[in-house]
Amino acid sequence: MTHRLAGLVATLAVGQALAQTPAPGASTPPAAASSSAAGAAPASAGSAQTADEAFATRVKQLEEQVVDLKEKIFRTKARLLLLQETVLGGDISQGARAIIFHRKEMSSQFVLESVAYALDGAPIFTKVDINDDLNKREEFEIFNGRIVSGNHQIAVRMVYRGAGGVFSYAEGYKFKLQSNQTFTAEGGKVTTVKVVGYEKGGITADMKDKPGIRYDITNARDQAAPRGTGSDQSQPARATNPQ
Repeated sequence: MTHRLAGLVATLAVGQALAQTPAPGASTPPAAASSSAAGAAPASAGSAQTADEAFATRVKQLEEQVVDLKEKIFRTKARLLLLQETVLGGDISQGARAIIFHRKEMSSQFVLESVAYALDGAPIFTKVDINDDLNKREEFEIFNGRIVSGNHQIAVRMVYRGAGGVFSYAEGYKFKLQSNQTFTAEGGKVTTVKVVGYEKGGITADMKDKPGIRYDITNARDQAAPRGTGSDQSQPARATNPQ
């Protein structure tokens, strides 16, 4: 009887052990598989979130740089406008006034293709000839306004084209002239500057040496100014390094 009970107990123990041991090739239990997948998913999501954050940070940095650049451009423009007002402005009651004209004294052998004017480094007039609207004008006003008293400089660029005629070899040839002239503006006076494109050397001069720039400058009392007196004063001046 004792031997029979011992054998029964041994049989039950072996059965329980076999039941708890997984069979070869058996798959991982569903609970374990779910646990592994749950661990991998947060890692992948974390990588994607990190990339998005890096992109958003870079975009924000670029936006800040653009805003900073715009502010610098705005400040620079404001300084340039202030400088221009300082140079070309001045007190109306005590400042001076300048009038600048362009005048043509060239023959039909030369066609004016373009002009560009600057006063104290600030562009005040630029024009290209279209349908002869520039070349046919003998005289026209370039600038008329208040400027501070003192020395000022006009810079001029003119481009002519040879129209042939007597000097047929020069037809289509470009003549580029650059010149500058300093004048003194006095308080309470008007300084009139006529910038003249003219032909040098007479009829015996070579075609390429003919184009030149001349400055005719006069000073007169400004009738609109409440103070400051003066008399008409002619002061012709030639171009600096005419070409």
